[in-house]
Amino acid sequence: MNLTCIVCPNGCQIEYDLVEGKAINIKGNKCPRGFAYTENEVTAPSRMITSTVQISNALYRRLPVITSKPIPKGKIFEVMSEIEKCSVQAPIKINQVIINKVAGTDVDIIASRSLDKI
Repeated sequence: MNLTCIVCPNGCQIEYDLVEGKAINIKGNKCPRGFAYTENEVTAPSRMITSTVQISNALYRRLPVITSKPIPKGKIFEVMSEIEKCSVQAPIKINQVIINKVAGTDVDIIASRSLDKI
């Protein structure tokens, strides 16, 4: 089987065999991160999510947000649905929790910048 590693800019084309739900004979990675990425992608794929939420009383109308850690790939649409419904009021500080335990996970949605009240 094949996949493209997304951990670094190299975009290594990785080949592996799938045996009993595990990746073996992994080759094509130029760094150890590609090996770990392949193992994780096969057994428990996850992604960081970046987006924006509505914000009132701030210089801008949208506040950039990010997940506090990767979420299971299967939860992406559920997480995005919760983010779309979210609205906050300034002031907001960077790393402030915007949504606690999003989509029933142990992951928070946090502000990725500060916005003062105007």
